[in-house]
Amino acid sequence: MPLIDAHCHLDDAQFADDRDDVIARALDAGVTAIITAGADVATSRAAVELADRFEGVYAVVGIHPHAAHAFDDAQLEQIRALASHRKVVGIGEIGLDFYWKENAPRAIQERALIAQLDLAVELNKPVVIHDRDAHAELMAILSRRTSPHGILHCFSGDLAMARAAIDLGLLISFAGNITFKNAARAQDIARALPLEKIVIETDAPYLSPLRGRRNEPANAARGAEKIAAIKNVEPRVVADATAHNSKMLFRVA
Repeated sequence: MPLIDAHCHLDDAQFADDRDDVIARALDAGVTAIITAGADVATSRAAVELADRFEGVYAVVGIHPHAAHAFDDAQLEQIRALASHRKVVGIGEIGLDFYWKENAPRAIQERALIAQLDLAVELNKPVVIHDRDAHAELMAILSRRTSPHGILHCFSGDLAMARAAIDLGLLISFAGNITFKNAARAQDIARALPLEKIVIETDAPYLSPLRGRRNEPANAARGAEKIAAIKNVEPRVVADATAHNSKMLFRVA
């Protein structure tokens, strides 16, 4: 099946010993493109280096809400510079995270998000948005601005939020946790949404569908198989549709 992993973290230290093999296994599993995401300036730079090194790997660059405490104009300019690379296909991972109380204050997270949304519009690049326990605040920001196209990564909202996000021009991204036994809400949302509004990601090395084992981009196939079972269609139908959606969004081959 032709698959695209719309979001992962290939720079993560968990891949330090076998990163080349991880990418090779993904290609063998039919993953034709992998979008690896930065979370700050250093990891965004690492994502670009990986994209430059591997033919099927592309990068998105940005400041994650966990790193927003250090966000300033200088960091924004560094992200802008990285975004000029030929294989940078979006701005991310950006967003809001109100779950971890020790993170940057909400006002700082919102300032970083808004600045990077504006950068994405300026550069005409899609966004990869992180949202945890900040659904209403995120949607308020998106609805007040000229929203760029992009994905809500590892979607955790409800069906009403998913539909509102789609109305704003975003796609809904399902990660490996859609295969979990306790993921009934995500599965119901996947069942309700049309395939043309869905993409598949792994969020590797996190959220593995193989519990107790590190996640890899090759496991995008497991996500496609689960959504196919939910929708009662062949896995190839889901793989084709979601790969097409990612291809059009990120402009990858």
